[in-house]
Amino acid sequence: SCGDLVTDRTVVTGVGPDELLKLRAGPGLDYKVVLGLPDGTSLNRRYCVTEVGQLWCQVSLTAAPKITGYVSADYLSER
Repeated sequence: SCGDLVTDRTVVTGVGPDELLKLRAGPGLDYKVVLGLPDGTSLNRRYCVTEVGQLWCQVSLTAAPKITGYVSADYLSER
């Protein structure tokens, strides 16, 4: 066990009404898409890493904590 991971509650924002934010298996566009997340999806953010100049955050779904992956930090609200 790694001790207590700091988790911040955050919300998917700015994706657009007909788009989904891709939850990926790893921090980068080469990783497979696990799920598409609409605006307003509540997430628990764990930590963020920079890959090729892009900030990716590891998140889990608040409603389904076993579902985890990485999303672009550009689409996470600061809440």
